[in-house]
Amino acid sequence: MTKGPGAESAWRGWRAATEDALYGPGGFYRRPEGPAGHFRTSVHASPLFAGAVARLLCRVDEALGRPERLDFADLGAGRGELVTGVLAALPAEVVARTRAYAVELADRPADLDERIDWRDELPDTITGLLFANEWLDNVPVDVAETDPAGVPRAVLVAPDGTERLGEPLEGPAADWLARWWPLPAEPGARAEIGLPRDLAWAAAVRRVARGLAVAVDYTHALGARPLFGTLTGFREGRETTPVPDGTCDITAHVALDACAVAGSAQENTAGAAPRLLTQRDALRALDVTGARPPLTLATTDPAGYVRALARAGEAAELTATGGLGDFGWLLQPVGTDQAPL
Repeated sequence: MTKGPGAESAWRGWRAATEDALYGPGGFYRRPEGPAGHFRTSVHASPLFAGAVARLLCRVDEALGRPERLDFADLGAGRGELVTGVLAALPAEVVARTRAYAVELADRPADLDERIDWRDELPDTITGLLFANEWLDNVPVDVAETDPAGVPRAVLVAPDGTERLGEPLEGPAADWLARWWPLPAEPGARAEIGLPRDLAWAAAVRRVARGLAVAVDYTHALGARPLFGTLTGFREGRETTPVPDGTCDITAHVALDACAVAGSAQENTAGAAPRLLTQRDALRALDVTGARPPLTLATTDPAGYVRALARAGEAAELTATGGLGDFGWLLQPVGTDQAPL
């Protein structure tokens, strides 16, 4: 650990430091360019992603018996790109019954579709689909590291990004680590303590009266956690050292298996089994396959062939091994036994 300059009070856990850096006054996520100015998500990669989510919403609608009002809540909405694309892709009959929510701390974009309800928290009750795309990875977490004696300790960080070890872990954080990310005795081994994400996901799921809650994020599983953690930063499209000063995104992969257990512990999900799958499998089940168009189309409809070829390339990016296709999808059904995927 490098001990940085500054007063003793400048040292904080990564969770508190990240909270201010991302969401405080002048924080990274309050900047006018939004996340799209710094990194590319599946939403920005292709409109096929929003189209797939729209098809998922239609399947939820069918499972719920086509209610008079169908909710779609985009949690961590960025600048409203996903919810805008979903509304554009829905059949007219479904759009007429859909109430669309964009949940984000930043101010409402000036040119956003007036049909979208922009707010800083979820509605009290959702009947339909709650979709959290790359939201949980930006729920701030503390970091633990094994010291030379083999004891897991909190990692403290200064405003310039330098770190040092704090006190040994205890209480709920230590309990979470022991269950979901046991650290080896090897000095320098690191983990992100995902308890705040479990709690955030459970709170989101409780808002769903009937329907489906979906979390999409880079993930890892118990037994295969990375030895040195995943905390990193992004700025202007490039991965960078995480510094909690508001100039970069600070993110870490999500233990979706722990979130699944937390979601299933809620009263409204009793008896409903969550499902974890890759984005590759989820999108293929939603008809995003990446299959190339037949060559004969190039002769009969050259323009159509070019469009179909472009769509195939976009689908391939969304489902690529080693890329976006490796994202995890956590599906948490509420009040229905019908599996939309």
